[in-house]
Amino acid sequence: MTLNFLIAPDFSPERFAGWHMLNTLLQRRSGIHLHLLTPASPAEQAALLAEGKADLVYANPFDASDMIRSQGFVPFARPAGCFDEMVIACSAASGLQRLEDIQPGSRIALTDNKDVKLIGLRLLEPADLSESLIEWVPVESFQAAARLAIKGEVQAAFFLAESYASLTRMTRSQLRVLVESRISDISHVVLAHPRMASELPRISEALLGVGAAPGDADVLQALGLPKGFEPMTQEEAEFMIDLMDTLLD
Repeated sequence: MTLNFLIAPDFSPERFAGWHMLNTLLQRRSGIHLHLLTPASPAEQAALLAEGKADLVYANPFDASDMIRSQGFVPFARPAGCFDEMVIACSAASGLQRLEDIQPGSRIALTDNKDVKLIGLRLLEPADLSESLIEWVPVESFQAAARLAIKGEVQAAFFLAESYASLTRMTRSQLRVLVESRISDISHVVLAHPRMASELPRISEALLGVGAAPGDADVLQALGLPKGFEPMTQEEAEFMIDLMDTLLD
């Protein structure tokens, strides 16, 4: 039997090798053959999910909410001590010095990451900016968002904090962070489709054990998750989903 392990497309390109390393490690320790799926975009991810091709999913919190409540996926793990914070940044050459300097009608670059946009809209509230007062500029990647901001083609850009931190030093030197969220309750989630209930204990044990053996630190470093993974209960997932709903209101 082969199970498909789908990874949300919002990880930084340099983490690609890390996911393959983790996939190999999980196969060896669980005895289950895993095929890694790395969709290039949210649209490709949605197509794979609609076709029922995902057995395990490393999902962003927004997608996880729908998958748990609408599709019956079971949450069982999350990155330990690693939360989904986001950054709003502008060009270092910009006249913007603080979030409140962003004016209605400003152009803001963002990827198709609903959780990042959701948190970003909350952060914009002190500037009295709502979704309708912004000219949104969709981009394919956080790197593309950075390029537009640096060139002054947008007034600001939204970033997943981890992705912002992974930009090159040269790129970050040309950007100015206006604000970074500090929610500390929203994270990516590892989910299992109900059809793999019999395999879940082995997969869960293997994933949660990564970090305990010699050499595991290299895998976690490559993933950008130095503390590995920790268990996540249904109750904890529901709390996170309720928090996301609150942010939407």
